[in-house]
Amino acid sequence: MRDDLQGLEISQNELQKLTNLPVNDQLLIITNPLKNFAKLYIQKIKSSEGATVVFIGFATFVFGYLLFDIILKIFVSWIAIPSWIVLIILGLWVGGFTQTILYFIWKRRSRIVKLNMTNSLQILLNDVERYNTVIRAIHINDQIEEAGNPEVLIKERESVLAALNLTKADLVRALKTERILRENKSFILSNTELFVNNLATLTAMQVNEQATEHGRLLNEALQIALDVQHEMKRLQTQG
Repeated sequence: MRDDLQGLEISQNELQKLTNLPVNDQLLIITNPLKNFAKLYIQKIKSSEGATVVFIGFATFVFGYLLFDIILKIFVSWIAIPSWIVLIILGLWVGGFTQTILYFIWKRRSRIVKLNMTNSLQILLNDVERYNTVIRAIHINDQIEEAGNPEVLIKERESVLAALNLTKADLVRALKTERILRENKSFILSNTELFVNNLATLTAMQVNEQATEHGRLLNEALQIALDVQHEMKRLQTQG
């Protein structure tokens, strides 16, 4: 991702901090890290360091198994089945137990989100997703351009990124405001600066840009900002 796009996307961690809720939380599947490790290991094998990686991996596996076998014979010598079968059974049991715990943690966090979800928060989360989609679309477009397709160059790139910066600022303010009102339902919001947005600036930047690619991106940013403004006004009346 180019430097000018760095930090524009609203990450899941940032979103969870802004909402103080485990929103968009995904169930962690323990096999996924193992798959990623296997892919990385295979890539290392195919590299110039392949022989060294294979040796280290094999040596680590053998040493680990021998250590497990010794511990097994010392502390549970009454087990008659081969140690490698015990290792497989133990691995499956630990993996299943861990996955069960992860599932219940995810279920509990999902329940917390469901209990605290408001209509305004759901709309804002959708706007954040739309905003991040624009960022990812620009990143993909940059990759296509760098692959040797200069015709996809986004003109007036600075204007597009300026619009996205303003949109992000509005989204962050709206999420902060929604959290304050959600956590303090009887509290009348006194920080009026939270409701100041940059919609007028976005609108001015959009003029005469409808037919261009960067105009389309500006329009998307404007539409998100309009949604945010609408929710901000509704939140203010609720406060």
